Amino acid sequence: MFRLDRKVAIVTGGASGIGKAIANLFVQQGAVVYVLDLDDGGTSLDEGVVDGRAHFLKCNVSNQAEVIDAVAEIYGKYKRIDILINNAGIAHIGTAETTSEEDFDRLMSVNVKGVYNCLHAAIPYMQEQGGSIVNMASVAALVGLPDRFAYSTTKGAVISMTLSVAKDFLEYKIRCNSISPGRVHTPFVDGYLAKNYPGKEAEMFEKLSKTQPIGRMGKPEEIAQLALYLCSDEASFITGCDYPIDGGFVKLNT
Repeated sequence: MFRLDRKVAIVTGGASGIGKAIANLFVQQGAVVYVLDLDDGGTSLDEGVVDGRAHFLKCNVSNQAEVIDAVAEIYGKYKRIDILINNAGIAHIGTAETTSEEDFDRLMSVNVKGVYNCLHAAIPYMQEQGGSIVNMASVAALVGLPDRFAYSTTKGAVISMTLSVAKDFLEYKIRCNSISPGRVHTPFVDGYLAKNYPGKEAEMFEKLSKTQPIGRMGKPEEIAQLALYLCSDEASFITGCDYPIDGGFVKLNT
């Protein structure tokens, strides 16, 4: 079950964190995986799972020309694209009052336009044989979070795009779903704590972990397992859905 043999997958933002966990798992399950990221370290997928099926292309998802070229290169080599994981994204802390125009535009460019660019480039190729798209949203799109105005805005747009794509491409057997993680322990979290709470990292990590009813942060591998299911043939009856994976945050905190 949950094999991806002979499938070609694109994972944006796959150089670290959730994206890297997805790329690693998909390779393990038989897929050819292309990581699209600005991070040159994107080739450093876990040792032992590469086997010639993990590749890296440096790409700025907010630049449509770069995305179109990257996707065309992948299709040119394999003559198919089966899976698209729109994972690349950036965060921001601020309210509607404190968020600058520059920061708002930056988040929209990556988190919204970046998803659009990848959809726009990949869907024409996916129509040939069908496939699965997973967009990474967030619990920030589902509940009100303090100081996450711009970030929440972009993730709400991601869920809306998911529904639209799922509806528009039913006849081509393209399924489109989204995942809304709660707090997940990634390098971003460690960097955030080191920058904003020097000397108190462990204390703040524990505090953030306990904001989720289950009492801990998620692991990137747990998000990857949900992405695997949604992209597998076992999920062939699922489209147009958003899946919170949040340790009970959305339903048990309200």
